[in-house]
Amino acid sequence: MRTIDITTTQKVTIQYELAGLRDRALAYMLDFFIVGTGILILSLFYYGAFGYGNTNLFTYLMVWPLVIFYTLIMEYANNGQTLGKMIMGIKVVKLDGKAPNFSDYMTRWAFRSVDVYLSLGSIASLLVSSSDKAQRLGDLTAGTTLIKVRFHLRFRLEDIENISTLSQYEPLYPQVRQLNEEDMLLIKNVISRVQKHSNQAHLSVLSQLVRDLKLKLDIDDKPKNQIEFLKTLIKDYIVLTR
Repeated sequence: MRTIDITTTQKVTIQYELAGLRDRALAYMLDFFIVGTGILILSLFYYGAFGYGNTNLFTYLMVWPLVIFYTLIMEYANNGQTLGKMIMGIKVVKLDGKAPNFSDYMTRWAFRSVDVYLSLGSIASLLVSSSDKAQRLGDLTAGTTLIKVRFHLRFRLEDIENISTLSQYEPLYPQVRQLNEEDMLLIKNVISRVQKHSNQAHLSVLSQLVRDLKLKLDIDDKPKNQIEFLKTLIKDYIVLTR
């Protein structure tokens, strides 16, 4: 299992598992199937409504835009994930911890012609398999890579054992359902960093995270112990989403 450390904009370093060649290839094949199914459905509607007299119009206005721009539009509109990537539980991220912008997605999309199409995937396969950060040419140029976002089993198995009376546990903050598992991973990493290295920088990140979570979850109470507050959120999340 290859991993990568990414420092978020909150100065928290999170370790992610890199998406391997198999994950990428399966996501690509799923997207290929999804696009093909979309074209088939569109063709049924189009030819049913207008007949078969002008196939060129359908090809240029519907087929080619969907084939060419599907990946770019989906990744930009869906936070680094196409439908295939969503199914496989992988997503595009920036190595510097910032959110990818349109130009990053555009760069990755533009290099697909070299990485995938013109080389029949051989360049992408070679680079993803051999590079330290599992990057194809488009990723190297854009400063991105693909990570796995399906970490909930690992997360729950580690933490669920800490709740000895799980069936009787009463969540204190039911609004924690607004968070997702990536938020939980961030919380866990902040707790881990503070417990290992209780310096001013990590304590400052801890305080900022608590403030942000209180605001997002509309919690008025001031926690007496910030670490315990975060641990409670984790417990509540496990109980309410398991």
